[in-house]
Amino acid sequence: MRPQVLFPLFAQVTSLPGIGPRFGKLLEGLCGPHVADLLWHRPSALIDRSFHPKLKDAPAGVIATLTVTVDAHVKPYNPRQPYRVRCRDETGFLHLVFFHVKGDYLLRLLPVGAKRVVSGRVEYFNNEIQITHPDHIVDVAEAEKLPAIEPVYPLTAGLPLRTVQKAIAAALSRAPALPEWTEPTLLAQRKWPSWREAVTALHAPASEADMLPEVPARERLAYDELMASQLAVALLREHTKRLPGRELKAPGALRNKAIAALPYKLTGSQRQASAEIAGDMASSHRMLRLLQGDVGSGKTVVALIAMLDTVETGAQAALMAPTEILARQHHATLSGLAAPAGVSVALLTGREKGKVRDALLDGLRSGETRIVVGTHALFQEGVEFNDLALAVIDEQHRFGVEQRAALSAKGKGVDILAMTATPIPRTLMLAAYGDMEHSRLTEKPAGRKPVVTRVLTLERREEVLAAIDRALAAGAKVYWICPMIEADESSIEIRPRPPTGSGWEPAELESVTWWHQYLKERLGERVGLVHGRMKAAEKDAAMEAFANGPTDVLVATTVIEVGVDVPDATIMVIVNAERFGLAELHQLRGRVGRGDKPSACLLLYSSLDKLSEVAKQRLAILRETDDGFRIAEEDLKLRGAGEVLGTRQSGLPEFRLADLVAHAPLLQIARDDARLVLHRDPELTSPRGQALRVLLYLFERDAAARYLRSG
Repeated sequence: MRPQVLFPLFAQVTSLPGIGPRFGKLLEGLCGPHVADLLWHRPSALIDRSFHPKLKDAPAGVIATLTVTVDAHVKPYNPRQPYRVRCRDETGFLHLVFFHVKGDYLLRLLPVGAKRVVSGRVEYFNNEIQITHPDHIVDVAEAEKLPAIEPVYPLTAGLPLRTVQKAIAAALSRAPALPEWTEPTLLAQRKWPSWREAVTALHAPASEADMLPEVPARERLAYDELMASQLAVALLREHTKRLPGRELKAPGALRNKAIAALPYKLTGSQRQASAEIAGDMASSHRMLRLLQGDVGSGKTVVALIAMLDTVETGAQAALMAPTEILARQHHATLSGLAAPAGVSVALLTGREKGKVRDALLDGLRSGETRIVVGTHALFQEGVEFNDLALAVIDEQHRFGVEQRAALSAKGKGVDILAMTATPIPRTLMLAAYGDMEHSRLTEKPAGRKPVVTRVLTLERREEVLAAIDRALAAGAKVYWICPMIEADESSIEIRPRPPTGSGWEPAELESVTWWHQYLKERLGERVGLVHGRMKAAEKDAAMEAFANGPTDVLVATTVIEVGVDVPDATIMVIVNAERFGLAELHQLRGRVGRGDKPSACLLLYSSLDKLSEVAKQRLAILRETDDGFRIAEEDLKLRGAGEVLGTRQSGLPEFRLADLVAHAPLLQIARDDARLVLHRDPELTSPRGQALRVLLYLFERDAAARYLRSG
C-alpha cells in the first residue's frame, strides 16, 4: 500500500486549481497523470524580467517590464484582426496586441487612464513598439509580486506556459516533508538539502547555473531517483535468488563434440562466458544472465554450448528471437552447429501450421524435441514443454519483462540467458540490467576481416554508384540505408531521376522511397525495398529475396539493424549518416563483413558546413574504431542515456531528474548503498528502511516494494 503521506502527490493533476479535463489531458501527456509528475518536470530555461526601460529605450526582441498608462482601446472592425490597447509613458507610445478577444475582459483588465506594469517580448511594427499577448499585466501596487526571474518549462501544443507554471506552483504547495532516507554521512559530505527544500529549489532557479546537473538540489534529487531505481533492482535480484532453481551439471560430452567440429577455436571471452553460464546453471539459484557481444562476436555458439549442456542433463532448451526471419536464421545456424553432437533443433513460428505444427507441439510435450527455436509463438497458449530448463532470449531489449516471464513459466526453475548485440555502456548496464549477471564477448572470431569505413559527402554519389556497379558485377550484395520512410513523414514525393550531368543536387533528406525509385531506375529490378511500415510478411519476403534471391541492392531504413546474416553483402551505404546515433551506425556497419570477402561501409553526409560538432565527432569515432563497447561509451557521452538504447524499447528506466552521464558516480554510490541496506535490513523495517519504502513509492517502484515479504 502507498504510504498515506504521499496521497496528496498521487492525486490526479485535474485536482489542482485551474486544471480542467482539457488541460489535464495535455498535462498528463506532457508530464504524467499525478501531481508528483509535475514536481519532476524540470525548467529548461529562464525568463529574466529585471529589465525596466522607458519606452524609447526598449529594443526589439528582448523581454522588458514596462510601466505605462492606458490611453485607448482600438477595437477591430473585422474579428480576424487584432484588438489593440494603446498605452504611453513620458517617452512614447506602446500597443498591446491581442487576438481572439471575447467579451469585455480587456476593458476590465486595462481601464483607460489606469497605470499598469506590463511584461513581455518587445516587437516593432510599422516603426511602432508593441507587445503581442503580454506575459503579465498587473496593477502598479502589485508590481513587486512579478517574478524577476521566471522558469520556462518544456510545453506541448495547446498548453500555455502560465498554466504549467501555476500547476507546478500548486503541486509544490502540496509537497509534504518526508522522512529522510539518505545516509546522513552522504548528506553532510555532499551538502545536500532535504527532499522538500531540494524540490522547491529545482523550480526556483535564480540563474542558468542553478539548472546545471551538479547543483546540490538537483544532485540530491537525482540521487533519490537513482537510489529508488537501484533499490528496486536489488529487491528484484534478491527475489529472483529466493526462487527455487535447479542444478544442471553436465559432463560436457555434447558440448565437446560440437566444439571439436567448429572450423575455428573459441575465443578467450567465449570460453570465459561459457564457464560463467555453466557455473550459474550448476548452482541451486535460477540463472538470470545477460550475454553482451558485438555483432559477429560469437554469441550463438556460447548459447548453443549452454543448450547442449541442458540437453545432456535430460532437459529441454528454447531460444526466442524477436522476428521470424531472425528465428529462421538462428535455426539454420544452430542446426548446423548441433548436428556433430547428434542433436536436432526444431523451429516454431507463426508460419508453422496444421500437421507440421501439431507434430512440433507433440515433440515438445513428450520431451523428444530437446532444442527449439522460435518467435513469441513459443510462449503462447497450447505450447507445452516436457521439461524446459533453459530459455535463451535474443535481442532481449525487444521483449518485455512479461514475455520473458511467460516463457520461463513454461517450465520449473527455468534459467534465463538473455543476449544482445547492442553494446551497453557500463552506466546503462547498472541502470537497466542491474538485476542480471552479465558476460561480455570482447573479441572477434579469428579470420573475421575488418570493415573499411569511409566518410564522404553526398556530392560524391557518382563515385559511390560506380563502386557499387563494380561490386555487383563481382557478385556482391549492397545495403543502402536511409534515415526515414518519407521525405516529410506525411507524403511520398518521388522525383524522377535527372539526366546524367544535369547538376542534380540531392535534397538534404531524401526518403527511402525516393532512393528506391532512384536506384531502381539506375540499376533495374535487382533493387529491393524494406521499411517499418510494411507488413511483417512483406518485410520477410523482401529480406529473403536479398539474402537468397534476386535482390542485390536492398534500400532500407534501420529495420535491418539487427538480424539477417547475408555473407554476400559486402557494401553498406548509409545516407545522411549524421542523422544516426553512433551505436546505431556501428550496428548497421556490422551487417557487412560477415563472410570472407573484404567489405566497406560508406557514410554519406549532406555537406560539411551543415554538420554539427557532435555529428563530426560521431563520424570521426566510427572511422577510428570498430570496438562496440568504446563506441557505446562515446555514444552515451554525445547523446545522453535516453537516446542510446531507446528508453522505452530497452527496459531502461526513464530518469527525469538523473542524467546518467553527469550523475554516473552517484549511480555507483546508490548501487552500493542499496545492496548494503538490504544486507543489513532485508525487509526494510528499521526507521531508515521505512523511509526507503516511502522513496520506492514516491518514484513509483511499487512492484519492487511488493517483493518485501513483510510489505
